[in-house]
Amino acid sequence: MVKLSDISFAYSKGRPVLEKLDLVLEAGHIYGLLGLNGAGKSSLLHHIAGLLFPDSGSASVLGMEPAKRSVKFLQTVYLLPEQLPATSLSANSYTGVYASFYPAFDKAYFTLLLKQFDVDPAQPLDKMSYGQGKKAMIAFAIATRARIILMDEPTNGLDIPSKRQFRKVIAGALQDDQLMVISTHQVRDLDNLIDHLLVLKDRKIILSASADHITNRLLFKNTVDPQQETGLLYAEGGLKGYATVVKNPNGQDSKLDMEIFFNALLTEKEAILAALNQNQTNHGILA
Repeated sequence: MVKLSDISFAYSKGRPVLEKLDLVLEAGHIYGLLGLNGAGKSSLLHHIAGLLFPDSGSASVLGMEPAKRSVKFLQTVYLLPEQLPATSLSANSYTGVYASFYPAFDKAYFTLLLKQFDVDPAQPLDKMSYGQGKKAMIAFAIATRARIILMDEPTNGLDIPSKRQFRKVIAGALQDDQLMVISTHQVRDLDNLIDHLLVLKDRKIILSASADHITNRLLFKNTVDPQQETGLLYAEGGLKGYATVVKNPNGQDSKLDMEIFFNALLTEKEAILAALNQNQTNHGILA
């Protein structure tokens, strides 16, 4: 559905934000896009959405070139930015204006999502709290039923119950012909939600792998003494001992801890990628 090949991009004459970046995204997945602040996550989403244009390389989304921004393209790709729109429209009025741009928009589903998020559909968006406004726009994004839904830091501003509801809604929203990319630096918010991880670092995607593949190759466990762990790759101290990432040659079951994995990948990149067998391209692992 999405293929970026050898993409490079810089703002004005500054340092490149993306450089020789390759990425393939397929339908039926919820992708988590992770990276440090300023790593280029928003720029990458804007390239997929056709809001930024590469200096070199090529982009194909659903067989279309995003930069051309054809009507068909705009109807099938939706980007939810981090910032809310500056509008005095209510959620219902906003839908009345913008839903027609998306032929698959599901008004009944939108109403249901607003109810689940406890958002008043008649209240002006600019009179809502930031969190309430964010939930209204999340509901609109999902209700578009766009083939590709991109979300940039969607959980910023949400309280803990709302984050839990967000995960529940997203988990039940994806259809077989859709894909979602959720960009965040708050990795805990994506636990148990995403099924494929993308990590952006040094202007490239340094890892693209399914959550299942990661947990098949790596074991996440807590321990008192990490030096006693065979195949130790990374350890991080906490109040209750150490969270560790170790090699998993026997395929033991463990829960993917995305925060620990992200920290491990940033500090022990070569060791982690080697353990994941980055040369096995059928798993989508990128060095």
